[in-house]
Parts: sequence; structure tokens; C-alpha cells
Amino acid sequence: MGHQKIKAVIPAAGLGTRFLPATKAMPKEMLPVVDKPAIQYVVEEAANAGIDDILVIIGRNKNAISNHFDSVPELEVKLMEKGDTGRLERVMASSDLADIHFVRQGEPKGLGHAVLRARTHVGDSSFAVLLGDDLMDERDPLLTEMIAEHERTGAAIVALMEVDPANIHMYGAAAVEALEGSDAVRVTGLVEKPAQEDAPSNLAIIGRYVLPASVFEVLERTQPGKGGEIQLTDALQELAADPNGPGVAGVIFRGRRYDTGDRVDYIKAIVQLASDRDDLGAELRPWLKEFAERL
Repeated sequence: MGHQKIKAVIPAAGLGTRFLPATKAMPKEMLPVVDKPAIQYVVEEAANAGIDDILVIIGRNKNAISNHFDSVPELEVKLMEKGDTGRLERVMASSDLADIHFVRQGEPKGLGHAVLRARTHVGDSSFAVLLGDDLMDERDPLLTEMIAEHERTGAAIVALMEVDPANIHMYGAAAVEALEGSDAVRVTGLVEKPAQEDAPSNLAIIGRYVLPASVFEVLERTQPGKGGEIQLTDALQELAADPNGPGVAGVIFRGRRYDTGDRVDYIKAIVQLASDRDDLGAELRPWLKEFAERL
């Protein structure tokens, strides 16, 4: 890691309405993806990038999240007595990942508002924001590259991914130009959910950001935009447009990403991740082939 420790912020205060009734009493970030809750993959990704201080922004029903990352002595004792060391290790791993803190968002006023709630905890240091709907394959580094690019340039860094132009309306799209001597690109503008004909590129913003603390001042004065919410995209747009500021750069992710944002994508993510696992794939893959034949 560089000269200062970067903290991570994971907004987890959404209502999860697409997954009702599963999310009636449980945050959608706790829905299992194979055998781990979605948010654990995100915390592991931050920890693997060398981040050991993580702030989770929570809404109602939050106890499930804080309980999950807390140690469960009675469960650990039971598994120990049974000699089930494999499961014991997996249970303890979730409480040893990082130093995890929680703050409530209060009212759900959008991603920009959620990020602003992290201001006291983050202070003057740079920080990463990881959204729980996007799970990145641990074999494909992204966050480490974004942190390195931020430390090199001081710019706000967004993760970009090429998508089918027909789907760009589902994302924020970036207008970009090449950066001298770098794999990253300069982001000159951001458009939230553009129509295909209005999109500046087919580079979609996915849910990873590495931001300088100065973004808080911009968010403080960002007016509510789409849906009456304070949009992080609007604040980044302002940083991109400021000729005297640090600017915004993009790191293009060409690895594997699993979307858990809607039900069909969530099911696909589970199938893909399970198929790739040593302990499950051998049994699942042949069955999937047979099942596909019958469709």
C-alpha cells in the first residue's frame, strides 16, 4: 500500500424491493451467493486489496449484517467440539477479515448521500467505495489497480466495463480520452442511464470507486438529481469538469463480474460461481449440461 491507508465504504442501506419477500426482514446484501452472503464477497475483495478498515452504511434490518461479521463464540465452540475444522475456519474467517464499522444512512437519499454519511469515519484520507450488487471475480484484480492509479495521480477513479451498446441505458456511461503512458483513461464526462443514441461510449461505470476526500465537499453542495436523490455521478461529473481539480480517471475492467442486482442475474451469478468452485463444480457441471439438454 502507498503512503496512507485507504479505508473502504460499502453502502448497504438499499431496500432490496426486487427480492421481496426475501428482503422483508433481511437486507439484500445478506442473501447467499452459493454459501456466503453477497456482502462477504465485497468485504473479502477490499481485504484482499490491503484495506483493513471498512465502514458499512446500513439501513433497517441491519443486525443481520453486523452479526455476520461479529464472532459467534457459541457456534465456534460447537464446531470445535464436533471437530468440524473446515466449517469452523469458514465461520471464523468472516469475523477476521477486517475492522468493520457501521453507520446508519438514516433516510435513503441515494448513493451520494450514503457516501456522505462516511465523512466522519473517513476523515481526510482517500477511500474506496464498493457496491454490493457487483461481485468481482477474485482471480481478476481491479481494486488494487484502481488504488495504484489513484495514488499515482490523485484523481477520483471509477471502474469502467465495456457493455453491449443496447444495454448502456442501464448504467452510467463515461466519455473518455486516452491518458499518456497509462492503461487508464481520462473521464471527461458522465451521463447517467443515457439512451443508446445519446451515450458517449459503451463504457459503463460499475460499482467500484476510489475517491479523494475532497469529494465530500462536492457532495455537500450537490443538489438532488434523478429520483430526488443525491447522485454520486453528479459529484463526479463536477470533479471531471473542474480544470484545476484532480479530475476523474477510469480503469477498464476486463475480468469476470457477477451481477446480483436483479433476480435473473443473481441466479446466473450463483450458477457461475458454483460451477467454478472446486468443492461443487465437479458435481454441478455435468448436471447443468443434462439440465440444459432437457430445456
